[in-house]
Amino acid sequence: MLHEPAAVSGVDEAAAYKKRLGLWMLAIYGVIYVVFIVINVARPKIMGTVVVAGLNLAIVYGFALIVIAFLLAIAYNWMCTKQERAAESERKA
Repeated sequence: MLHEPAAVSGVDEAAAYKKRLGLWMLAIYGVIYVVFIVINVARPKIMGTVVVAGLNLAIVYGFALIVIAFLLAIAYNWMCTKQERAAESERKA
């Protein structure tokens, strides 16, 4: 089995956009996560409060963090793909 270098695929014209978008999404998720941590550290009893269908805030917030991360990943992929296609069409024109 040969272990050769990866093939050069060219310049990613959407790289700056992807980086900026990724950092913004990380910041948004980071704020939501920090609030979760602060609540757990400062007021842990609040996490025991029942909020929906017999589930406490810790469970609901925890699952919300997972769902939000998944939705941000989908949005990131969609927006980056859109930007890559726009850059590709400009290059061809």
